[in-house]
Amino acid sequence: CPCPLPSGDTALSRLVRRLLSARRSLDLCLFSFSCPQLARAVQLLHRRGVRVRLVTDSQYMGLCGSQIGRLRHAGIQVRHDQHSGYMHHKFAIVDQRMLITGSLNWTTQAVQSNRENVLVVEDAEYVKAFLEEFERIWEEYNPANYSFFP
Repeated sequence: CPCPLPSGDTALSRLVRRLLSARRSLDLCLFSFSCPQLARAVQLLHRRGVRVRLVTDSQYMGLCGSQIGRLRHAGIQVRHDQHSGYMHHKFAIVDQRMLITGSLNWTTQAVQSNRENVLVVEDAEYVKAFLEEFERIWEEYNPANYSFFP
């Protein structure tokens, strides 16, 4: 990949370091994902044997620059909504112990130009609530449950 991981002490490099701390699992629930550096970090985790699951919005996953196809092609499990309205969450759960959430879409625009917030929490009560939401959505978006004909 021509896009190296960020170095130095930037907001992006701090986020990448938190992600790369995953040893067992990374669950991502993201509205929009077009930042190549973050996609590269996710792919590295997958190649290391970390179980990566990604839930995203169907309308945004096919936009120009989206990293979703690249991640799917790498073998990462991806699920998306099948209805109108947005799957608008923006959170990650690292090893079922660390929650990363906030306003940040994982886009180059958001990382480089926007005013965004990211909160990192290792409180089990908060992590549990977000993990339950992830599991609920993961099952709801199971392709086996899709209806293609009304």
